[in-house]
Amino acid sequence: MLMPALNAAQSVQVLMLNQTSGVTYKRCTPPVVRASAQGDAVVLCKQGRTARREFLEVLGILTASAILTDTALAEKTPKGYQAVLDKFDGYTFLYPFGWQEVVVNGQDKTYKDVIEPLESVSVSIVPTSKTDIHELGPPEEVAETLIKKVLSSSTQKTKLVNVKERTAEGRNYYTFEFVAKAPNYTRHALGTVAIGNGKFYTLTTGANERRWGKMEDKLRTIAESLTLFKV
Repeated sequence: MLMPALNAAQSVQVLMLNQTSGVTYKRCTPPVVRASAQGDAVVLCKQGRTARREFLEVLGILTASAILTDTALAEKTPKGYQAVLDKFDGYTFLYPFGWQEVVVNGQDKTYKDVIEPLESVSVSIVPTSKTDIHELGPPEEVAETLIKKVLSSSTQKTKLVNVKERTAEGRNYYTFEFVAKAPNYTRHALGTVAIGNGKFYTLTTGANERRWGKMEDKLRTIAESLTLFKV
């Protein structure tokens, strides 16, 4: 089950934080090249932070040198994960091997576990006139706005756990952790946002609170794998 979100036009209005954006939305369905690397997810879970760091370092080199291809990405993808490379919209990210792609209205890409429906990753994209995530405000402000207005419903009680910022190849990213409590379940989630190519990218992943301890490292790998490149 995915948390309901505002439509794209409403999302832009919220994310601009009352600034005039002059943004219009157009849905695109570009071809995606997927590079896979199958392996032992249990072993990867033990090595998650190292694998995540190495993947991001290599990805930074590839994007900086403009040689990001499906073959190069496949060779560097950590075991137990698959990589999505969207050459049209200019982004890539990882998701666990075995998750299935599903179609969700308002999302550019969504993958989820077929057994645990709250375990999923989604990427949404909306056009923007902004050029950097800093233009929307500090990390905490942007995270709180997204969580309350876009990434949860009015019936859910939310809490921002933490937020951090990273810079890779001159591009800034905000990654935040939050909890959304509904009447019948609680989802522990992570989000990463960035701006590039005239677009605002939001990646969200998470799991049921009862499985957070088991899935945390894997979900952090997903959240921190979002990388934009120029198209």
